[in-house]
Amino acid sequence: MSTPLTILGIESSCDDTAAALVRLDGDSAQVLSSVVHGQTALHADFGGVVPEIAARAHAEKLDLAVREAMARAGLTLANVDVVAVTAGPGLIGGVLAGVMCAKGIAAGAGLPLVGVNHLAGHALTPRLTDKAGFPYLMLLVSGGHCQFLIVRGPDDFSRLGGTIDDAPGEAFDKVARLLGLPQPGGPEVERASTVGDASRLRFPRPLLDRAGCDLSFSGLKTAVLRARDSVVAEKGGLTRQDRADLCAGFQAAVCDVLAEKTRRALALYMEEAPPAPLIAVAGGVAANGPVRAALKDVAAQAGARFLAPPLELCTDNAAMIAYAGGVLYRLGHRDDMTLAARPRWPLDAASPAMLGSGKKGAKA
Repeated sequence: MSTPLTILGIESSCDDTAAALVRLDGDSAQVLSSVVHGQTALHADFGGVVPEIAARAHAEKLDLAVREAMARAGLTLANVDVVAVTAGPGLIGGVLAGVMCAKGIAAGAGLPLVGVNHLAGHALTPRLTDKAGFPYLMLLVSGGHCQFLIVRGPDDFSRLGGTIDDAPGEAFDKVARLLGLPQPGGPEVERASTVGDASRLRFPRPLLDRAGCDLSFSGLKTAVLRARDSVVAEKGGLTRQDRADLCAGFQAAVCDVLAEKTRRALALYMEEAPPAPLIAVAGGVAANGPVRAALKDVAAQAGARFLAPPLELCTDNAAMIAYAGGVLYRLGHRDDMTLAARPRWPLDAASPAMLGSGKKGAKA
């Protein structure tokens, strides 16, 4: 029986400053506390995340987040066994702030340090929340990343495909800006789409005519721009209904692309005859109702279970980093004061790097 571990996790890869305490006892994990300080208000006037502002905010908030997480859990550093920190991929200033904070804590308290791949944190969340059995299919779908992974173990990932340009969440944010909607754009576009007519303006479904599981959303965003300009030229402006119809058409296109690519990824995954087929989804876009419904339908058609962790553990958080760090620590992973912050860090080193770089971090 493994000795129980209490892990302090730190996450600062984009615009959320997070700290958490997780207790790992055998195959069971308990989130003792989870603190997330968002930066939406700091970036609101700029239409997106400003890396320099994000990095400064992380530097100011990290120690406060750690103290708050400790207080909520009723623990001190004397009760902590391991310090886990996101070491990439992400906005380098924010990642560096987190890594330096974790190094200071580990050195000062004499604790082991584990650098965690941010994407591994997301990919292992189904293990944290539901003890999902290996192998399972994971769709990471967020503002900075979108990829299909077969998760075979805590450090064993095979990428089946991913976005070659914008991530879906980034496309939602850009479309919201094009239509004069507030940020973050995903919830605003989804809300407007509920009263829109998706059939009025049909947008392309990128890469569906190409084999494989890779995705593209940049051209879809451009198609929305051109449709908006066409409506404005015809009417002299946009009505609320015009915006709703544009959002509905865009939302439908994203759902169709994600559903079809998920269907293909599931087919490849099912070829391995997993004993308990499961597709899990994580990332901010996993909160989108129509997207989630479309993915559930695809999973049901393939005879696979569908799992979406609670929203607070789907979006960026430190509990997933603490859990992943604890599991890796048990496997013998250790880092020292030479741990470096990495803007790019693919989970599947055997696959070619994805092209491009998104607003919320470099592709991995």
